Amino acid sequence: MRKAAALAQGRAAGDLETMAIKTAKTQWRDVVLVCRKCSKRLNGKGFGPDGDRTLKKALRKYLKAGKGRKAELVVKETNCFDICPKNAVIAVNAANPKALLIVPAGADLFEVKARLGLDDGRRLKSSLKLIGEA
Repeated sequence: MRKAAALAQGRAAGDLETMAIKTAKTQWRDVVLVCRKCSKRLNGKGFGPDGDRTLKKALRKYLKAGKGRKAELVVKETNCFDICPKNAVIAVNAANPKALLIVPAGADLFEVKARLGLDDGRRLKSSLKLIGEA
């Protein structure tokens, strides 16, 4: 049966046993996932200094995030999280998947960075307090 399935997919029967799971190394320290559907509903606007960027692009520029495997911080769009807020975008730090962040259009990117738990080496403003802190 296995030989028939391998042959049907165009592989030799012996290739089925030699296939191995491989890994690709990255230098990623943080990964931020942003909902593609929410971004599309805002017509690609609503974030950044002029409000003319998507959350992904605004965060990438603000956090100086890179692309590819050599970047320390990456911002990626992903499929829907099934929350679908109005006039907002869902974002999550992959290191803390229990805390989905609902980011309203026009939100301060400094606060978004703090709420996602990201550290880009900049000094924190002492006046900023997260909700739930004393």
